[in-house]
Amino acid sequence: MTDTRARRRWLAMVGSRLAGTAGAVFGLVLTARTHDWPIEVLGIAITLSALAVIAIVPASLAHRWRTPPQP
Repeated sequence: MTDTRARRRWLAMVGSRLAGTAGAVFGLVLTARTHDWPIEVLGIAITLSALAVIAIVPASLAHRWRTPPQP
């Protein structure tokens, strides 16, 4: 594998983690700054889905891009 391909893949995994973190922070801010229950539920849902993105997406990308075992 070329060095540039590995770097692009690493940046994709780190970028997905950063996007998930930004989404989680946005959801927490939305939850903390509102007094209406529908928007608070929306903030909680955004936070939980962003945490799922942080946990699932980088692992699935690493699984997809792994080197196949040698026979």
